Amino acid sequence: MMDPEIGKSFKSPIKHSWKSTLLLAYQSLGVVYGDLSISPLYVFKSTFAEDITHSETNEEIFGVLSFVFWTLTLVPLLKYVFIVLRADDNGEGGTFALYSSICRHANVCLLPNRQVADEEVSTYKLEAPPEKNNGSWVKIWLEKHKKLHTALLVVVMLGTCMVIGDGVLTPAISVFSAVSGLELSMSKDHHQYAVVPITCFIIICLFALQHFGTHQVGFLFAPVVLAWLLCISALGIYNIVHWNPHVYQALSPYYMLRFLKKTKKGGWMSLGGILLCITGSEAMFADLGHFSYAAIQIAFTTVVYPALILAYMGQAAYLSRHHKIYTSYQIGFYASVPESVRWAVLMIAILASVVGSQAIISGTFSIINQSQSLGCFPRVKVVHTSDKIHGQIYIPEINWMLMILCVAVAVGFRNTKHMGNASGLAVITVMLVTTSLTSLVIILCWHKPPLLALAFFLFFGSIEALYFSASLIKFLEGAWLPVLLAFFLMTIMYVWHYATIKKYEYDLHNKVSLDWLLALGDKLGIVRVPGIGLVYTGLISGIPANFSRFVTNLPAFHRILVFVCIKSVPVPYVPPAERYLVGRVGPPSHRSYRCIARYGYRDVHQDIDSFESELIARLADFIKLDSSYDTCESSCSVERGERGLTVIGSSSSLMGHPNFEIDVSMAPSSASVEFPGDVNSAELEPVSNEKRVRFFMDDYQGSDLELEDKVREELEELCDAQGAGMAFILGHSHVRAKPGSSFLRKLVIDFGYNFLRRNCRGPDVVLRVPPASLLEDS
Repeated sequence: MMDPEIGKSFKSPIKHSWKSTLLLAYQSLGVVYGDLSISPLYVFKSTFAEDITHSETNEEIFGVLSFVFWTLTLVPLLKYVFIVLRADDNGEGGTFALYSSICRHANVCLLPNRQVADEEVSTYKLEAPPEKNNGSWVKIWLEKHKKLHTALLVVVMLGTCMVIGDGVLTPAISVFSAVSGLELSMSKDHHQYAVVPITCFIIICLFALQHFGTHQVGFLFAPVVLAWLLCISALGIYNIVHWNPHVYQALSPYYMLRFLKKTKKGGWMSLGGILLCITGSEAMFADLGHFSYAAIQIAFTTVVYPALILAYMGQAAYLSRHHKIYTSYQIGFYASVPESVRWAVLMIAILASVVGSQAIISGTFSIINQSQSLGCFPRVKVVHTSDKIHGQIYIPEINWMLMILCVAVAVGFRNTKHMGNASGLAVITVMLVTTSLTSLVIILCWHKPPLLALAFFLFFGSIEALYFSASLIKFLEGAWLPVLLAFFLMTIMYVWHYATIKKYEYDLHNKVSLDWLLALGDKLGIVRVPGIGLVYTGLISGIPANFSRFVTNLPAFHRILVFVCIKSVPVPYVPPAERYLVGRVGPPSHRSYRCIARYGYRDVHQDIDSFESELIARLADFIKLDSSYDTCESSCSVERGERGLTVIGSSSSLMGHPNFEIDVSMAPSSASVEFPGDVNSAELEPVSNEKRVRFFMDDYQGSDLELEDKVREELEELCDAQGAGMAFILGHSHVRAKPGSSFLRKLVIDFGYNFLRRNCRGPDVVLRVPPASLLEDS
């Protein structure tokens, strides 16, 4: 095992200087706040679309302003900036960060392949529980009821699907609202034929440029959003001073009561439009990993929040002196813009809407990649668009699907009212999911009293439930779209996850014994050919059944055999030095190994060339360490001929790092606990007293010539096999429901899962296996 002090240095909290923190705060404007900052374009227009009218008493406009002010203060400022941002997972935020934190502190995860060794990863951060854990009964209750594990995953999937739905709706409503400024400069007959085509053209261009990556033009994002925030601030101050300097009085909660008292049901239904003022707030938490808590906090409290409040106050001040409104655009954002600067503001607004749309599109790619890594989404091709900036990815299939849906929304709805209803429901659902998961984090991870978590849930949950009810009542007026998208996506995700778990259970119960592999030899006509064979499997022990079929059909396998398992760990990142678990399968003379490559839900998977070279280097390191381990005065527990796994990482390479000190931990991994009838089928390494042996690198470098002949021979064979070539052996399985299964199960497995499997990317594409080196068992 790697030295703990070195492991903790990866992704550890970095204390930024004030200069670097301010720079991060400036950069966060373009990435985090693009969506939130453009909400003034459509909030008032959506709120007054139908349910309420703007009267000469100004009670409606002042009530809406009061609701906007307190909603921005309580949700983005109080909830996210001061509470939710602290629920990070090793500096990462978002729905999966909350879920992974909960899974590490309570046994509620449905992922297979779990190992005790995963808990030794340095990013598997667990706070030391206090002497008296007030939340222990909640943990016991959650772990006891297996249905709650599924319910928790469904809640996470719901939040994920609504984020994807927001990725469809935000570009449409943002760009459409920005382009709608043309209404003031064109006649009605002309602008109705110009706004929608221009919106569609901008959306198509936006998605067409995604494959270049945001790093190409990302340096323009922050200046554009900053210019937009300064613009709406200046307009707000101008309108307040020029039209109604006393508009600040409307910030009092008293005006909310007057608003509801006068408008009654219509006012409640109009809350769906007011809700749009916090669109994009979730991005503060979701994009936390790219910046820092202090940077996001500074940017919001000093720039974004004041600018938004001034913008809304300015619009309310203008409308309080203009009551003769005959068309929808006269209550929109551009009506309060002086005619002399209207074209300049229009151009900045369009650029800001594009930046805001880019942020949500990138976030959609990221969350789909995370869903795929946790086995909750069909395999898609993930392209990393930047070698220098971590996390910038592009998914071709999802990109074009999003583009088609965005264009369809713009053409189909043609107004901000229906788009706003749809977007509002998606946004508030994600916030409700975040509130629910954060309440569990408060109990399970922060070890706070359940009453405190209940107070958090009731306070913010009641606010969000009020907005949720107002959005849901608009189901037939646009809100049906995110519900339909969420239902469709959740069905896909749950079917894929359920079938993946069942497939793993089948592989687990049908794995071949190690004795069968060791018995293969010349007597049975089996030939060991030159080269390295990588057998991909989901198992962390035993021989997969697909390999036995492969040998039966082709009675030969490679001189060097490596069983490779690519598995996900409920952490955002696995440090490179802790990524690989390497061990032997059988005696050293058999030249068979097992390698488990562990990845977090935000990790970047290597391309096949770098993975190949990295794997060979780790095998070489393991051979040297294993030989030294065998010379120590200790006996390693070996069961069924399979030795325990050793953590081998890039930082622990035996070459080129003089005076580098490491710990080698050898523990039996073949002893497993299997749960044949449980969805939580897993193989858990037993907790054991590990024998730790400490080595120094210079000892190796000074004694390379004294390595045993067997070790030297094994390393030479590995080198020769690498030169002979590498083959990738993948199993091609056919999944069917058992005879006698229920109709629903047959529908899910035989139709749903197999349809998705046939129409999504194959494992060879996801693993980036070169076709010339692929051996696929059918």
